[in-house]
Amino acid sequence: MTTFQRARSEEQRAIRRRAILDTTAAMLDEMPVSEVSLNELSRRVGLAKSNVLRYFESREAVLLELLDRAWKQWMADLPEELAAGIDSGSSVAQRREAFAEVLTQSLVKRRVLCDLFSAQAGVLEHNVSAEVAARYKRAAVGNVTDLAALARVHLPELGQRAEQLCSQVIMLVGAVWTHARPSAAMLAAYEADPSLAALRMDFVFALRETLATLIVGTLTRTAP
Repeated sequence: MTTFQRARSEEQRAIRRRAILDTTAAMLDEMPVSEVSLNELSRRVGLAKSNVLRYFESREAVLLELLDRAWKQWMADLPEELAAGIDSGSSVAQRREAFAEVLTQSLVKRRVLCDLFSAQAGVLEHNVSAEVAARYKRAAVGNVTDLAALARVHLPELGQRAEQLCSQVIMLVGAVWTHARPSAAMLAAYEADPSLAALRMDFVFALRETLATLIVGTLTRTAP
């Protein structure tokens, strides 16, 4: 735990904000979003809870900023992953399957990002001011635009529907992540009744197949 003196300059405030974000990111490596609390964050960062709230108006505001940071890092890494995984000279059918596969494998390595995506609409966008909400949404629009630009590089057939597809991809990731992590009670139910096993969702398989289906549908609607 770090103990801070009161920040008296913009540079010091920036250091405090970064420390709060970095500490929260470390907590997310240990626990799901639902278990991150301001009390524990305050204890770990070495600030009173009231002082943490000087830099971020709520727990959700911290997590929204972390989501944007993780999303931007994904966008920075994804071009190389897509270039390595997709043959630009292959058919559209091969490229669409490869695109779904690369996105899936890329997201599997980003557990925290998936967890934040899953909590975005139902949790993180609540208990924040209109200002914080708007700032996050502007950043999200930029991130979707960047993802759509990458999609058009490898699937130019998407045309103007790339942005719509990529917005749906983000919603899909959050939904599949949530369903692929059942509660202890549901796991016990699956074990007790094997006939329910078909309802248990594997994240990799479900995400890859649903992404592929979404891409096929978008391409079909885009075709003249």
